[in-house]
Amino acid sequence: MNELLTLVLAGGAGLFLGALFFGGLWWTVNRGVASPYPALWFLGSFLVRMSIVLAGFYFVSGGRWESLLPCLLGFVMARSIVTWLTRPLKDNPTSTAQEASHAPESR
Repeated sequence: MNELLTLVLAGGAGLFLGALFFGGLWWTVNRGVASPYPALWFLGSFLVRMSIVLAGFYFVSGGRWESLLPCLLGFVMARSIVTWLTRPLKDNPTSTAQEASHAPESR
């Protein structure tokens, strides 16, 4: 039972690390696009995010690959979750049709 708890905690840590990494990436893109120095935002964020994630993987694994696998699985799952949560909202199809009706007719 102790082994199962260790694997579940490793997966939870992977989810946390993935949310931190990909959530930080989303935040960086939003800040970096509007910044006069986007390269500093992207480089600095990459170094901080990668350092945190690599240190997290190192401590979670504890030198055992059995703990690293659920952590990596949680990390990949977090990518899908963050991608889903930060997706752009689709346009309302009725509003597009209304806008198109105001366009001048071509003859």
